[in-house]
Amino acid sequence: MFWLVASTVAAAFMASLMIIMRLKAAKKPASIKKIILPPLFMSTGALMFIFPAFQVRWIQVLEAVTLGIICAIFLIKTSKFEVRDQAIYLIPSKAFAFILIGLLLFRIIFKLIIGSTISLGETSGMFFILAFGMIVTWRLSMLYKFVKLEKSMNY
Repeated sequence: MFWLVASTVAAAFMASLMIIMRLKAAKKPASIKKIILPPLFMSTGALMFIFPAFQVRWIQVLEAVTLGIICAIFLIKTSKFEVRDQAIYLIPSKAFAFILIGLLLFRIIFKLIIGSTISLGETSGMFFILAFGMIVTWRLSMLYKFVKLEKSMNY
């Protein structure tokens, strides 16, 4: 029970930081570097899978990636760029905060329901994969939109 509470508090703290960072980032122009770097930085978290407690079966990987892509659709649909002062800005999306909070609630409910059959480590691994699948899908979409808008500005 302690680990469920501790991991939930940690996830809530991280989600809050992500929301704050996204709001601050919207005040500065977007760039390819700013779009690509977050998934690269997050990818270091995959080192968790070195430890047996976090390892998941391939079917669980597929489930988590699929759910991550589905979650990314909401972010993709609500992520818009605008041109201001010859620079491209990402318009802050209220959906980002709701999706992060929704994932946190989903994780808590998921863990309470199946906590006796799937370990905390496996759950953590699955949610890392879900989040990574979501952010990579979302950022690739953002990169495509950004490059397309940047090209249209140059013509």
